[in-house]
Amino acid sequence: MIKKYQFSKFLKTGLFLLLITFSFMAAAHTKKANKTGILLVSFGSSYPETRATFQHIEEEVKATFPDLEIHWAFTSKIIRNKLRSRGETIDSPAEALAKMGEEGFTNVAVQSLHVIPGEEYENLKTTVEAFSGMPKGIDRVQLGKPLLYHQNDIENLGDVLLQNLPEGMVEGDVLVFMGHGTHHPANVYYPGMQYYLWEKNPNVFLATVEGYPELNQVIEKLETRKVNKVWLLPFMTIAGDHARNDMAGEEEESWKSVLEARGYKTEAVLEGMADQDDVVRIWIEHLKDVLVELKSKK
Repeated sequence: MIKKYQFSKFLKTGLFLLLITFSFMAAAHTKKANKTGILLVSFGSSYPETRATFQHIEEEVKATFPDLEIHWAFTSKIIRNKLRSRGETIDSPAEALAKMGEEGFTNVAVQSLHVIPGEEYENLKTTVEAFSGMPKGIDRVQLGKPLLYHQNDIENLGDVLLQNLPEGMVEGDVLVFMGHGTHHPANVYYPGMQYYLWEKNPNVFLATVEGYPELNQVIEKLETRKVNKVWLLPFMTIAGDHARNDMAGEEEESWKSVLEARGYKTEAVLEGMADQDDVVRIWIEHLKDVLVELKSKK
């Protein structure tokens, strides 16, 4: 017969072992499997012609990181609403991150596809910071730098653009890039890029739609030289609304019309910078930095 104190000791030991077993089972159940994903974020576009550019970006990213799932988001609410009115759905960065959290992603590398670290980039940064470490959500969210951030980004991008001038451009031709421009302090990247381009090729100009430098300042310099033809290219991720209307449109205030009214022959090339492999690789280098940082924080 088992004595009372022996039975009590046996019962306590059994309960202890049972408690340990349940603790391990609970821990195994609640522990999230490590899952890393990529979120590509652009301002966006409602032009069907730009889909090929976005597809090109995704293909380049997938080729570099074949084992990681890729998601997309657009920062422009106006563009998202336009697309939804056509039956096309694209998430905002917050919506995309919330969904990725629900899908079990523990680490997300968010890569900005913006050109400069302006207002759109800063808003994205705020969203990313809000989602990192959210209870029952993603453990770590890290944001990759836009196309231009460090000095070597200006040099790398400038070299790529100068090595890929339009076919058919000859002596006496000039090239004018159209940048978006902004009232944000990050607008300084545009004159910084202009200076670098001039150092390499004085026939390549950069002006902006909503910032500095402006087209009128470029025209003043063109008037001091003999110009055969003016080529127009977007200094933007994609050839969207600004490129197709403000740059190459038939309206009298478009850059093409303004230059032609002054007697210049023009030719517009509707290709975004992201159509070039070497430009996309600059973003990919920033994305690599983010993934290394996420890995180091595990």
